[in-house]
Amino acid sequence: MKRVLTLTVLAAVSASTAGAATNDSRLTVFAAASLTRVLPRIDKHPAYQFAGTNTLALQIQQGAPVDVFVSASPKYIVDLRNKGLLVGNPVWFLSNRIVLIVPHGNPAHIARPADLTRPGVRLVIAAAGVPAGDYARKSLTAMHLDDALKNVVSNEPDVEGVVAKVVSGDADAGFVYASDAKAVGSKVTKIPLPGSGRFTAAYGAAVVRNAPNPQLARTFVAMLAAPHAQALLRAAGFGPAPRAAR
Repeated sequence: MKRVLTLTVLAAVSASTAGAATNDSRLTVFAAASLTRVLPRIDKHPAYQFAGTNTLALQIQQGAPVDVFVSASPKYIVDLRNKGLLVGNPVWFLSNRIVLIVPHGNPAHIARPADLTRPGVRLVIAAAGVPAGDYARKSLTAMHLDDALKNVVSNEPDVEGVVAKVVSGDADAGFVYASDAKAVGSKVTKIPLPGSGRFTAAYGAAVVRNAPNPQLARTFVAMLAAPHAQALLRAAGFGPAPRAAR
């Protein structure tokens, strides 16, 4: 009887250990929310967590077990590197343009960015610290339209929240990325921005220090610059890798 119990316990421990090893060997990728639709198409195997870049960076600082960090802004790559939380050189693998969108049918009749300052217009942008939100504020300032910030009815935790509010009609306009606008197609209309209001985001990826799977992490980061990945990113509305991260 004791022998049967011993074998049963050993079998259970072995199964548990095997399961843990399998889970530990799966790559964990923290990535900017604007990559939600495309990264799983490039590689479906990692465990992805998508959110605002600032939120992900904070979680890494707090010790989250992460293999790869994919940022929509050089700011957070530089900050984490300076704190010794990233290893190796980051790969700057794509760019994205900030754009202004309105819901299908444009019920608020917004024809140009200056219309965002009209009383009653409901503008939605990402929160301060979220790259899409920071670029939106820079765009408004560059166009001398800071008064439009008085019409902000929601500061979303990531750009996906902005897209959802505009598509649903809960907002009259919102600043998102070109890739987001392309993803929702005819559900929104883009309002042209003047040259002064156009900003381009540089996306970078890096291996996190103490990554549970460092070799897989390095392979994943390098893969993002490979032709197959780049073709899928272009098809999703992203731009080419920047010549220099800004």
